[in-house]
Amino acid sequence: MALRLVIGNKNYSSWSLRPWMAMKVAGIPFEETVISLDAPDFKERILKLSPAGKVPVLADGDWHVWESLAILEYLADKFPQAGLWPAEAATRAHARALAAEMHAGFAPLRRHCPMNIWRALKPRELTPEVEGDVRRIDAMWTECRARFGKGGPFLFGAFGAADAMYAPVISRFHTYCIEVSAATRAYMDTVMSLPAWSEWTAAARQEPWVLARCEVDWPNVLKG
Repeated sequence: MALRLVIGNKNYSSWSLRPWMAMKVAGIPFEETVISLDAPDFKERILKLSPAGKVPVLADGDWHVWESLAILEYLADKFPQAGLWPAEAATRAHARALAAEMHAGFAPLRRHCPMNIWRALKPRELTPEVEGDVRRIDAMWTECRARFGKGGPFLFGAFGAADAMYAPVISRFHTYCIEVSAATRAYMDTVMSLPAWSEWTAAARQEPWVLARCEVDWPNVLKG
């Protein structure tokens, strides 16, 4: 039985992007179901799959796994050949720490700059708290590229779970024209050149749903 990934709007659902990107880049086959976050029956449908009532949810037969990071861990166990985490123990711990920091933190950035794939590229004035989040992320990406760059162009060489966890941040930095270091910009460009990224963004731009709470320019919807 094929894996099934249940996700929200591709334009807005940053948590959905994470496991989707990981599975696409790793070549893990799956079926997808997209449910708009504002669908009248959203909670009813998702609660049948996850007690948390949120997306994404990975269905593997009778097993349902929710929360992006838990899904990535499940996939890493089920498909060890995908190399979603670095092979070396200390490096793997470093990657997991970064992924956990993303899972638990950066709330100011998330609130102020919601993921919005179709928004025209336009700067937004940042609060001091958001600037602090940006500096922290820029620093960690730059450090990873300096330490592990010999193994490939991603955070820990090859594309992995840590890159998937930060994919929505790349989208945010790009959409809101946030200034970052040259190393971070190069890393962003590398991720955005992936076929999986192009597939996701193309689908996002074709979606019919508009969520006012995710449109920072509301009532204007600045489609680029």
